[in-house]
Amino acid sequence: MTLEETRPESGRRFSDSGSTHDVRGLKQRRRKAIRDVPIPPELVRILREHIEQHGTAADGRLFRTATGGVFSTTAYASVWKEARMYALTPDQVASPLAGRPYDLRHAAVSLWLNSGVPAPDVAERAGHSVDVLLRVYAKCVDGQREIANQRITEALTA
Repeated sequence: MTLEETRPESGRRFSDSGSTHDVRGLKQRRRKAIRDVPIPPELVRILREHIEQHGTAADGRLFRTATGGVFSTTAYASVWKEARMYALTPDQVASPLAGRPYDLRHAAVSLWLNSGVPAPDVAERAGHSVDVLLRVYAKCVDGQREIANQRITEALTA
C-alpha cells in the first residue's frame, strides 16, 4: 500500500485552508514523500473487494461519507465504539482494550516485535526511525528471555 498524504482533522479556524481536514504530507517527511507499507495478502483481497463493490472517492480515498466527504472524528469514534461491542467480550468492552482505533497500530507493532521481526523492519513498516521505535516500544517486548538465551547459545556453539 502506498501512502502519499494525510488529512488530519482540526477546527476550521486552525487549518490552513479553512476546511476541517487539511491535506498534508506524511508526518515528519519531506513535502512530496511517499511511503510504501507492506500489507498481508488477506488485506489486499479485502481492499480490492471493497474497491470493486464501493469504488473510491473522486480523490482516491477508500472510505467516504454518502456525499463523498471525509468522516468526522465523532462519526468514526461512534462506529468504533459499536464495533468494539460486537468484537469484544463485555469485560473487554469495559476495559481500555482497543479503546481507540489508533490502539491497533500499537498492537500491530508490539506483535511484530514480539514475533521476532527485526527492529529495522518493524520501524520501516510503522514509519518510525529505529530510535523512536525502540524508545516507544521497548517496554512491550516481553517474555522472550528464554528465546534470546537459546539463540545466543546456538550462535556460540555453531
